[in-house]
Amino acid sequence: MTQIVSYMKRRLFILTSLLYFFIVTDNSPAQKTGEKFIDNSPGYDIAVYYFPNYHNNDTRNEQRYGKGWSEWNLIRDALPRFEGHDQPKIPLWGYTNESDPEVMEMKINVASEYGVDVFIYDWYYYNDGPFLEKGLEDGFLKVENNNKVRFALMWANHDWVDLFPRNPEIPAAPLFYPGVVTPETFDKMTDYIISNYFSRPEYWKIGGCPYFSVYELYMFIESMGGKEKAWEALESFRNKTKKAGFRDLHLNAVVWGVKILPNEKELKDPADVLDYLSFNSTTSYVWIHHVALSQFPETEYTEVQEKYFNFCDSFAKTIKQPYHPNVTLGWDATPRCSQKVAFENFGYPCMAVLKNNTPENFQKALQKARSWSDKNYETNKIITINSWNEWTEGSYLEPERKYDYRYLEAIKSVFKMK
Repeated sequence: MTQIVSYMKRRLFILTSLLYFFIVTDNSPAQKTGEKFIDNSPGYDIAVYYFPNYHNNDTRNEQRYGKGWSEWNLIRDALPRFEGHDQPKIPLWGYTNESDPEVMEMKINVASEYGVDVFIYDWYYYNDGPFLEKGLEDGFLKVENNNKVRFALMWANHDWVDLFPRNPEIPAAPLFYPGVVTPETFDKMTDYIISNYFSRPEYWKIGGCPYFSVYELYMFIESMGGKEKAWEALESFRNKTKKAGFRDLHLNAVVWGVKILPNEKELKDPADVLDYLSFNSTTSYVWIHHVALSQFPETEYTEVQEKYFNFCDSFAKTIKQPYHPNVTLGWDATPRCSQKVAFENFGYPCMAVLKNNTPENFQKALQKARSWSDKNYETNKIITINSWNEWTEGSYLEPERKYDYRYLEAIKSVFKMK
């Protein structure tokens, strides 16, 4: 009976929130057919990464961890790992199911209201097919209001290892799905992308070209069998995209200099590779791909921010492609670190966290990113944010009990026309 009451309360909260945002943001139902997309941040595209491991009906997850498992389980189980550590995090909306269209409709209304233009989905496709796709396909793509926030893909082609949670006493995290795929898989995958995603009117396009981002360039080149074969694979992807009726393909590369995930390999000499493979733009996923956390167990947020923007200044001078700056809300991957092992600096995810990543400091970082973009570009001003819902890495815009909607309010304050 207690579980039934709890369930009904959660559903009532979601429906109430949905009704509230429907009233304040739109007086008529959003229609996808013939409806123009809403510019939530005039002059800028605020593109927020979305990590889709918060639905409780993923087949692979259920096979490994049991029916109903999602990364919410790690959030519920998180404990403080040192004095003053702010864990566990309590989501204001509860432990929602992102594959539920009602839930996603609410998220889209909120994102649009506070200035988010695009969800860039962390998108997984291995040799045996897609993974974690239900958050997008059963959630976002099934709602009627998705003309308010567009979507795009970042192919998260990294090794998928067991981090749920990670036991640092085991030297190497077990590998579940290797990031290296065959050329045949890539060809099949790009057909799937063009027919299932690019063809959707709500897919994000830059100058008429669908935006597609690659997380690990090194892994992609290795998968294709070298730089020349990688060029051929991307050229085929471009040609298929054009044949489908689009102007071209906008290829974006995620870059970094500090390895974080197990088995990551730093890309050497990125400028030459970006040119050779004809990438159109670059960006970053998270600040700590460029700035090592110097203090354990906590490193100051503003210190990392300063070093990151120094990286932006130097890196942008070395490449021909536009570099779209990133703003990271925070970092605390301890929910993915076994709560049963003493907390030491073992490396990801048992590593330092960012402190003082307050909404006020986040807003200052947004202002810095805006100024940096204004200084470097006249058009196509794109800013990526980590992220909408990286709860187990401590970087999320979704409201949490401590700060409520204040991170979202920071975006609205900096980018949305009053």
